[in-house]
Amino acid sequence: MLGLLIWQVLLGHPWGKHPMSNGDVIGWTVFLWLIYFRLITVRLVTEVRQGELTIAMRGLWRLRRVPLDRIQSVETITHDIARDYGGYGFRSIRDGKAYVANGGRGVRLTLTGGEKLVVGSQRPDELARVLRAS
Repeated sequence: MLGLLIWQVLLGHPWGKHPMSNGDVIGWTVFLWLIYFRLITVRLVTEVRQGELTIAMRGLWRLRRVPLDRIQSVETITHDIARDYGGYGFRSIRDGKAYVANGGRGVRLTLTGGEKLVVGSQRPDELARVLRAS
C-alpha cells in the first residue's frame, strides 16, 4: 500500500482501470500500518505461579491457564513453526494446542487426559526445569 500511495497520491499516476480515490489510498495505508505496528508488539508471555502455568499473548487478549497438577510430563523440543504448526500464534495441533511466537524451541507438555500442549520459549530448558520442580 505504501508503494501505491507513493505512485498514485504523490506522483499523480492513477493505478489500475478503476483506481481508488486518493483519500481511500491514504486511509487504507494508514489502517494497514497501524495493524502492522500493533501485531509486531504482541508478545508470548509464559509464567509459572500460584500452582498454575499461565500462557498469554500480550496484546491480543488471549490467556490460557493450566493447573500444574494436570501436567503429567514435560519435554524440551526443537520445532519448525511453519512446518509443524502452520505459523505463529495459538494453533490447534493433532493432540491439543500450540502456543508459539518466535524461535524454534519450546516445551511439550502432556496433560491428564492425553492432551498435548506445546509452548514456544526462548528459554525452554529453564521453563521445563521449573515445571518439573513444581
